[in-house]
Amino acid sequence: MRLSREKTVRLSHMVTDVLVASDQVEFVEDRSTIRQGVVDIITSLLKEEEAVDATVRAKIASQKKEIIEGSEEWEVLYRKYYAEELRRMGIAHQPST
Repeated sequence: MRLSREKTVRLSHMVTDVLVASDQVEFVEDRSTIRQGVVDIITSLLKEEEAVDATVRAKIASQKKEIIEGSEEWEVLYRKYYAEELRRMGIAHQPST
């Protein structure tokens, strides 16, 4: 998933607004610092996701048989390899239904 810088910033504002509205969260930093931290976290996670995507695509491309992207077989392998990569990284994967 690719988010533009603008969308990432907008999302960070939304997350910060929810945190500010919560009675269960107490800020020890100013709102701008918290928002920038959220941007940094989102950006880092998206970079990790891009790396996993690239690894999975490379695994599929390395198959002896050519597998056409968008085919049912490609989609099945993508989901399988993606889940394997997340498990390898220690991240639990919840399959979408």
